[in-house]
Amino acid sequence: MKLNWAERWAVNNPSRPIQQRLEIRWMRNRRPLAPGSVVLEVGCGRGAGAAIIRKEFQPALLLASDLDLQMIHKGRSYLPEAERKKMSFHVADVLRIPARTGSLDAVVGFGVLHHVPEWQAALKEIVRVLKPGGVYYLEELYPSLYQNFITKHILLHPTTNRFRSSDLKRELKASGLRLDHLLEYSKVGILGISTKQPAV
Repeated sequence: MKLNWAERWAVNNPSRPIQQRLEIRWMRNRRPLAPGSVVLEVGCGRGAGAAIIRKEFQPALLLASDLDLQMIHKGRSYLPEAERKKMSFHVADVLRIPARTGSLDAVVGFGVLHHVPEWQAALKEIVRVLKPGGVYYLEELYPSLYQNFITKHILLHPTTNRFRSSDLKRELKASGLRLDHLLEYSKVGILGISTKQPAV
């Protein structure tokens, strides 16, 4: 689901990169990536998070994808050419990631799943493209934050098949991910690091 005007403002406001920088450093300090890693950011927006991912994790290649072509154009123009080295921006749906099975070392998603009506299928697709032992770094919000009396009239989100804490954790496990680290506020959302387990 593409963002509406209010959410575009929210994710492109000057405070968002500050928040993402703190979150990415928390992730990196708990689960750094090996040199030469290939990383995908789903729902990259204008590319502010991708720039921080590149700086903090220093992957050999960073793929930045978004469903919205306008956001991809913003990403290509937002970042200086020097910062776009070893980065590739492309339009893609998280339900059909254009990457080979088991080809990525990490996937990063900032508030992506809660925008997807079929979020369970999106999670399975993320797991598909990860290598065994690969990492899914996630930030997600719960409905009590984005579907309350005020925000449901401003923000655009799917209204059915929503997940809360127990739903998300159960689906992570069912999809083959072990949740290794988390920060969670039950009425707000979760910041987590999960690892793809080898097939049994």
